[in-house]
Amino acid sequence: MPHFAKPAAGSWTENYPELGTSPVNYEDSIDPAYYEAEKEAIFKKTWLNVGRVEQVPKVGSYFTKELAVADTSLVIVRGKDKEIRAFHNVCRHRGNKLVWNDYPGEEVKGTCRQFTCKYHAWRYSLDGDLTFIQQEKEFFDLDKADYGLKLVRCEVWEGFVFVNLDPNAQPLKEYLGEFAKGLEGYPFHEMTEVFTYKAEIGSNWKLFIDAFAEFYHAPVLHMKQAVKDEADKLFNVGYEALHYEIHPPHSMISSWGGMSPPKDLTIVKPIERVLRSGLFGPWEAPDIEGLDPLPPGLNPGGHRAWGNDSFEFFPNMTLLIWKPGWYLTYHYWPTAVDKHLFEANLYFVPAKTARERLKQELAAVTFKEYALQDGNTLEATQTMLKSRVVTEFPLCDQELLLRHLHKTVADYVKEHTDAAQ
Repeated sequence: MPHFAKPAAGSWTENYPELGTSPVNYEDSIDPAYYEAEKEAIFKKTWLNVGRVEQVPKVGSYFTKELAVADTSLVIVRGKDKEIRAFHNVCRHRGNKLVWNDYPGEEVKGTCRQFTCKYHAWRYSLDGDLTFIQQEKEFFDLDKADYGLKLVRCEVWEGFVFVNLDPNAQPLKEYLGEFAKGLEGYPFHEMTEVFTYKAEIGSNWKLFIDAFAEFYHAPVLHMKQAVKDEADKLFNVGYEALHYEIHPPHSMISSWGGMSPPKDLTIVKPIERVLRSGLFGPWEAPDIEGLDPLPPGLNPGGHRAWGNDSFEFFPNMTLLIWKPGWYLTYHYWPTAVDKHLFEANLYFVPAKTARERLKQELAAVTFKEYALQDGNTLEATQTMLKSRVVTEFPLCDQELLLRHLHKTVADYVKEHTDAAQ
């Protein structure tokens, strides 16, 4: 990984003077009261990506999403009019969870004509209307029109399904802003082969975003991703990204792509040479439209060595697009101040041959190892932050996006707290 030049200003951070350069306090990652404030100020007020349209391909297709951080569960379903809607997953009779299988806390998916409560068999249409009440005459002046499922704001951008628990929230495209506008037209819809993994991480949700928002750690923590000689070079030289950019509340980092394919095959592992794939994905781009030219929002620095762009869509979605023609998403779903569920999805154009499939599987397992190395480290970080032996930490120029994340969270919490007083 080459060490690229900094901007004319001297540092990336100085391009955003509102962030400052002082050490950052990490109390926001260990204080239970602060976590409760985040739930109200952020996760119940901002747009959250819960999936893609391919998960609800036809009328009656649905999936559930558990949102512990927002104290609810949702059902996302495609109605008879082909529209995608989201509802709180709760029956209007006595509050039972409406859609679940063997274990109420597990997410489920399927296809149905209607939703029926397991408790007293109240039924709801795909549009959320209450259509049947068991022994309806036993109730008093009950109008079914008043007891449909509770609708949740739901909008779609480029095939990504977002929800917002605040009915008065700004429109999704307006919220996603310049970064989303610059990505429109990328062939997300062509990349329907998905590799998924999840892990419960014993750290605050922001700490994992911190890990993916900088590459300062890569030559150290991930040195075994390359052969030893190359790893030693990376460690000694260090690393700098190509470009950093912030459009509040979102941010992005643009990075090198020199291992896809590498100029020198000896710097990667033998299996990568054989399959022509690895951490950066399959080396050959798929034969689809939309990759040449790329949308204007990719490779904003216009660098010839570009390999990927990682967009941090606030609060908890990472969208990472790779030059060879694939992408991945990371989501960080808080379950407590010191725990969150980490979800990763890697998206490829469906393989046409066994060799193409093996390329994709190698990329998927390599990335899984890469991500879980971070996850293991962050659990150690959480335990020591909790000790409060040290409360403020210096961040370097490559950690610009970390400053932005923690400041953005603080701004949302302050605004919510001030409004409540």
